[in-house]
Amino acid sequence: MSISLDEAKHVARLARIELDGAELMSFQAKLNALLGHFEDIQHLDVTGRLPKPHAVALSNVMADDVPGECLPRDVALALSAETKAGLHIVPTIIED
Repeated sequence: MSISLDEAKHVARLARIELDGAELMSFQAKLNALLGHFEDIQHLDVTGRLPKPHAVALSNVMADDVPGECLPRDVALALSAETKAGLHIVPTIIED
C-alpha cells in the first residue's frame, strides 16, 4: 500500500504541517516506507503467540514504607513559600 502525493498533502494538512514541494515528496516517501513496514508486520506468522499487554515485563517499583530521617524544622520551613510563627502557611482549599 502506498499513498499518493495528494493523500500525503492531505495528511500534512490534517497534521497542520506546512511543506514545500521537496518536503512534501520526502514526507510522502517516509509515509510510504512506514506503510511498507506495517505491511511487513501484517505478514508475520504469529500463530500460537498470545497477545501481551506490555512489550516488557512489569515489576513492582514501590519501595518499602520505612521511616527515615526527617528534615530539621528550620530547613523544612525555609523550603515553604510562606511561614508564620514557625508554621507553614498554605492556601485555603475548602470552599463553602
